[in-house]
Amino acid sequence: MNFKEHIRVIEDFPQPGISFKDITTLLKDGKVYREVIAEMTRRLEGVQIDCIAGPEARGFVIGAPLAVALGVGFIPIRKSGKLPGETIEADYALEYGKDKLSMHKDAIAPGQKVLIADDLLATGGTIATSINLVKQLGGEVVGAAFLIELLELKGREKLEGIEVLSLVQY
Repeated sequence: MNFKEHIRVIEDFPQPGISFKDITTLLKDGKVYREVIAEMTRRLEGVQIDCIAGPEARGFVIGAPLAVALGVGFIPIRKSGKLPGETIEADYALEYGKDKLSMHKDAIAPGQKVLIADDLLATGGTIATSINLVKQLGGEVVGAAFLIELLELKGREKLEGIEVLSLVQY
């Protein structure tokens, strides 16, 4: 299936010069959305994964159903101040701004094999920060899976040593 056909591109959003890849058009089509998760599941066959971690918010839309399909748990990575209980935090730069991510201190046990999942790999800042949080908790990052990868932004380079799966490239 050509997933790119189901992704709307909106120019100059959220600011001039950005070519936003809108996955809401894909998500609203249950058959296509289901096939995205099925294709990721097929490509991850044979990879030992104990849990999937996904950054807020679109990482939840890819990571949670992928976790269900693989029969593993899902760990939310949230923006600062959104998680109850004890957390660890890390600052990161977005493609067009800055933010802070957090995880529960007890989200991952040392040695657990974790896959990071998100909708988009752009500059790699969000995912590199997610990887660092997982490693701080003693988790082993076994890969990163994305619906979309923006090749010209070279986000893969920030994920040195991490296996990257992306279904659609721009």
